[in-house]
Amino acid sequence: MIAIACDHGGLNLKKTVVDYLKSAGIPYKDFGTDGEASCDYSDYAYRVTASIQNREAESGILICGTGIGMSMAANKARGIRAAVCCDVFSAKMTRAHNDANILCLGERVTGPGHALEIVKAFLGAGEAEGGRHAARRDKISAYEKEHIKG
Repeated sequence: MIAIACDHGGLNLKKTVVDYLKSAGIPYKDFGTDGEASCDYSDYAYRVTASIQNREAESGILICGTGIGMSMAANKARGIRAAVCCDVFSAKMTRAHNDANILCLGERVTGPGHALEIVKAFLGAGEAEGGRHAARRDKISAYEKEHIKG
């Protein structure tokens, strides 16, 4: 299952992505927001990260104006590897090399058609590569365990 959320700056793009997930038969859970009123992106990022940490969702998609705020908030959660992607190649590589579990998008910087191609690349990238990439991810996980509480 894919956990998805946005703040007010990502509402239209979230609707586009949800429509795609529905049409592709990809299970998802929408954690909001559902309105245009100003809201804090971190509140929605934390809902998605919790769903991944609790193994309710396999991965997530977070959308705000640029994707940057969502990624910063999401990456504060243990075990989360959120990446802002503005192109298809980055979406593939962040799965293959970084084993990213959250894709962050920016509605104000990425058009809806291109964003859907990025989503498809991220979701279709398959398993993360091992070898040197796994060793690098392990270093990050070890640092996280040693230095980050919670």
